[in-house]
Amino acid sequence: MITIQDNNYQGKVCSLHDTTDLLSIGNKPIRQLCEENEHLLVFPLSIDDTDDRIGDSTIVDIYAEDENSIRIKSGNIMGFVGRKNQQMKIYSRFDNQKHDFFLHYMLQKVFSFNIFNLDFTSSENHVFEFLVYIFPAMLKKAMRQGIYKEYRRFRHNDANVHGTIDISRHIRENIPFRGTVAYNTREFSYDNSVTELIRHTIEYIKTIPSGDIILSSDKTVEDSIKKIVSYTHSYNHTERIKIIQDNLRPRIHPFYKEYTALQKLCVQILRQEEIKYGTDDDRIYGILFDGAWLWEEYLNTLLCEKGFIHPENKLGTGAIYLFEHGGQRFPDFWKQNIVLDAKYKKLTINGYRLDIERDDVHQIMAYMYRLKAPKGGIICPFMGDDNKIIFQNMHKDSYLGTMYLYALAIPRDCNSYEEFVKRIAEKENALLKETS
Repeated sequence: MITIQDNNYQGKVCSLHDTTDLLSIGNKPIRQLCEENEHLLVFPLSIDDTDDRIGDSTIVDIYAEDENSIRIKSGNIMGFVGRKNQQMKIYSRFDNQKHDFFLHYMLQKVFSFNIFNLDFTSSENHVFEFLVYIFPAMLKKAMRQGIYKEYRRFRHNDANVHGTIDISRHIRENIPFRGTVAYNTREFSYDNSVTELIRHTIEYIKTIPSGDIILSSDKTVEDSIKKIVSYTHSYNHTERIKIIQDNLRPRIHPFYKEYTALQKLCVQILRQEEIKYGTDDDRIYGILFDGAWLWEEYLNTLLCEKGFIHPENKLGTGAIYLFEHGGQRFPDFWKQNIVLDAKYKKLTINGYRLDIERDDVHQIMAYMYRLKAPKGGIICPFMGDDNKIIFQNMHKDSYLGTMYLYALAIPRDCNSYEEFVKRIAEKENALLKETS
């Protein structure tokens, strides 16, 4: 097992002998790897919907160090990836190598599941279990866009003709004439291959241990499941293979964007592609997460309860406008008195000097000016014992506001996950008081 922290730009030198099977993972765009390897899952599943376009980036870059070793450099991706009998774990640089408490905690918060031993490096099927655990959260997210519907072709044979007559079928079924006509219609329907796929996934999860508990995690999940069941009246468990085949090509719909990710997840669950470890075939397998996306989604679970708006630029919601007609912008988090930009990176803190990039400063100032917000700044993780909050007042002749750097301290020396959860909750509460 090769272990490396994310955003390791200097790189880690490893033996060529120990990493030969991993060479095909390096230096390739994530989009290409996902297209060529269906056992590789990268979150968010809609990789081109992220602001930093992770589809064009790589999991790792690999360079020859000498004839017997290589240097591996990592970016913003963390998780687990492998090929044949060699695996690589990329852990958060805000964590330690022994435990992935911070990564697990963010996943738990974002996907709303309750599990304390999510181990990506075991020989058991924990990755497959993880896919099942996140199904309710992704179902809720998709259902917020409404029940998926699409055109379907229906075959009829009655006297109420209101479609295209199917002459060959009519001759085959209605000769001698018996007063009915065979015809076809094309209608919008909630009962389609995508909703049937979701229904099959629901029924499958019910059959596994703790499945009923997972599907009843909250009332919204239960209501969503009831809606799917009520609309999929043609469900037949014997047609599962056919439904899976119908969904191998993801639906790309400008409105139902969240269903694309849910569709891919359901296919993975139903095919039980649990990304087995120690496999001896040539595929690349694993489960990976974009750090910037995961950090922002994690912050959303905290800040939304304090009245913050988290815009979704792909859906066009929560935007602010810089001009009377246009100038649409999407701050990461905002409300009337404060605007925040999420950054998953280490920021050097020198005394009371703000270490915020020039372009970020300009962007936040524009948002503050537009919203007439007295506070604005960056919110990032921090390797320290306590939260760090640094601020600078803007020049009195320009704008009476204050720029902040809010750094959330990530506990590092915890003996158990339970201890980590308790300590980080204290840091979260302290930070929320400062941003209120």
